[in-house]
Amino acid sequence: MSRALIVIDVQESFRARPLWDAIGNPKIADPVNRLVRAARTAGDRVVWVLHEEPGSGGVFDPAEGHVRLLDELERPAAGEPVLRKTSHNAFTTTNLQQLLTEAGITELWVCGIRAEQCVETTTRVGSDLGYRMVFVKDAVTTDNDTGYSPEELIARTEAVLRGRFARITTVADYETENDLAASSA
Repeated sequence: MSRALIVIDVQESFRARPLWDAIGNPKIADPVNRLVRAARTAGDRVVWVLHEEPGSGGVFDPAEGHVRLLDELERPAAGEPVLRKTSHNAFTTTNLQQLLTEAGITELWVCGIRAEQCVETTTRVGSDLGYRMVFVKDAVTTDNDTGYSPEELIARTEAVLRGRFARITTVADYETENDLAASSA
């Protein structure tokens, strides 16, 4: 089996929004970095995805300068693609599926910002495309622009994905499965 980690929308655009103060985990880069290091150590492919809305004039407009990885994140290593999407999922407006198919990837681990939106949608589409999907619940976050707390939204996302579209796990579970806990602590 060949695996890939998909890091979705962990980008400065979110920090530039007034809702950043309401984000569930403003230190999202910490668990994502841990997961990226573990994936690299395990020899898994890492794919970075950024959301953009060209011409919108907002924080997701590339011309505004916020469509870039959070400053605290590990930088993409040589050969790790950085894809730019304009839809909620990472497949529709990118060549993600082509990259995964060419690399023989069959299992996708997903993490990122807006658990209930872009991460969930990517997970559902990936499942429909035949990938074994794994949602890393402690490497996602969201804000509360819906009236629900970030914790409620993430719990709801886990509930609707579990057993239908994805396996739910943690960064520590990934490390344990790959016997990496000691090397990434």
